[in-house]
Amino acid sequence: MKLSFSIFPRKYGLFPYIFLVYFGFPIYYLTKESGVKQLAGYGMVLLFLLTYRQLYFLMEKKAFSYWLAVQLIIVFILSVFYSLNHIFLGFFPANFIGWYRDKKVFKRGLFSLAFVEIVPFIYHVVRTEQFFTPKELLYFVPFLIIMLISPFGIRSMNRRMELEQELERANQRIEELVKREERVRIARDLHDTLGHTLSLLTLKSQLVQRLIPVDSERARSEAKEMEVTSRAALKQVRELVTDMRAIAITEELLEVQQILRAADITYQYDGDIDFSNIPPFTQNIISMCLKEAATNVVKHSRATHCSISINLSAEKLKAMVRDDGMGVPLPTVAFGNGLKGMEERLALIDGSVLLRNQNGAVLEINVPIIKKEAAAV
Repeated sequence: MKLSFSIFPRKYGLFPYIFLVYFGFPIYYLTKESGVKQLAGYGMVLLFLLTYRQLYFLMEKKAFSYWLAVQLIIVFILSVFYSLNHIFLGFFPANFIGWYRDKKVFKRGLFSLAFVEIVPFIYHVVRTEQFFTPKELLYFVPFLIIMLISPFGIRSMNRRMELEQELERANQRIEELVKREERVRIARDLHDTLGHTLSLLTLKSQLVQRLIPVDSERARSEAKEMEVTSRAALKQVRELVTDMRAIAITEELLEVQQILRAADITYQYDGDIDFSNIPPFTQNIISMCLKEAATNVVKHSRATHCSISINLSAEKLKAMVRDDGMGVPLPTVAFGNGLKGMEERLALIDGSVLLRNQNGAVLEINVPIIKKEAAAV
């Protein structure tokens, strides 16, 4: 059995490691101490470092609060009995307090943090019998305020991440239900289309076998009917497969509207509504691209409004998907998987896709209309 060890959970990336830089400050202030007090200070910093690591591994466990309490106690002791500058270690527990989901527990954690940060100030005034100078207040107070506010920001960020994950799981569930419904529909269509026909062919084949010795002419007639029936069944199967593969643009626009409205994004469509002259294969590819674009708007744009326009001319189809979100980082060196997939699909019909920023993101799809292909429809 292979054992793996990691300093911090990999899912948090480099974030926990970046915070390690701030451990240089308490170590620096401890160099000004001496003797047993200095050794005890270094010991508390090492214990603080251990609590920092453990808290990342215990996010959903009861021991999380115990380790956080130890961290707060260390900040309190160092701030009161060593240097007041150690209160800046409060940024560490402030981050973890924001991870509490329960509102009551979050408030208790926030109160504990405020106690640990404010009491050392009061103790300093009482011990020195001198109030802070304006320069000292300007040095401590802004950071103290940020420290006490930061748990709210962390909690809000985590809540948003949870909602995005829930939305992604809901979308996956919807896709599974759609696939399941599609399988049921296909099974029903196959049964309705082929079930009776195959039963009829079975009966006729049995009849032909009985007629061959006694009435060969009627047997040939029945066999001819079987051929006609089987060809009709084959045509029905081809039509069914065509319906399964092709997605009309008008149908996809309705689905896109539902996807956007489910995400509380307002929707507007402008442009042509008759796409009957566009071949089914081309419509299918454009429909998949529109769905991918709408999905990207929901997942990544943070938009409140999305508009789609499709305009047809004799030479090409031009579709534009606009949103009022945060846009995309440009220049884009490489498309993401979704946009790369659009490029690959559109390449099959000599189409192209362009992504740019204009008060949000704008996705432009251009597909040439091949006259020969259009005439054959």
